[in-house]
Amino acid sequence: MEKTIEQNKEEFINIFKSTIKREGADKLLDYLINSSDFFTAPASGRRHSAFEGGLCVHSMNVYNRLKKNVINEYGENYQDIISDESIAVMSLLHDVCKVNTYTTDYRNQKVDGQWIQVPYFAYNNSLPYGHGEKSVYIISGFMRLTREEAMAINWHMGGFDPRVQNSSDMSEAFLRFPNAVLLHVSDLEATYLDEKIQ
Repeated sequence: MEKTIEQNKEEFINIFKSTIKREGADKLLDYLINSSDFFTAPASGRRHSAFEGGLCVHSMNVYNRLKKNVINEYGENYQDIISDESIAVMSLLHDVCKVNTYTTDYRNQKVDGQWIQVPYFAYNNSLPYGHGEKSVYIISGFMRLTREEAMAINWHMGGFDPRVQNSSDMSEAFLRFPNAVLLHVSDLEATYLDEKIQ
């Protein structure tokens, strides 16, 4: 049985409040709840979790994948290497760059030989700051990130990030910050294994 938007929101908030304790976290959560569409926005316009509430669903899927991947990589004593707080920060917040960017619009589509207006998610980015780097920018306006958290969120798109075409920065980040690799893999798994690609 699929969860409702409110159930997903409640689960996200519970994980956030129980794990992310640093200064400014409460203000960031207040922003997500009261000044953004984080809990109702889609994760994408036409691909994975392209439905109302999909961004929260995707973020939770990445959280669950990252937690499993961290335990698989480091064992039950993973907290000697990465904290539960960092796992939550990196996974739950990696795509905050998508808040307030999707709007519902309509286009013509032929259905059974008839042209009808069908809704779709239009992308309207009022803060064109990139993708991963935009998430880091938004989060940093509320609370500090560790260097590893910032690197992981910044490069979570891996080879899909257009910045990697003529740069070795992502490769260097992955070499120096292995949890960035785990976040990228978790994002891929959530997108292609856990979520419906439309």
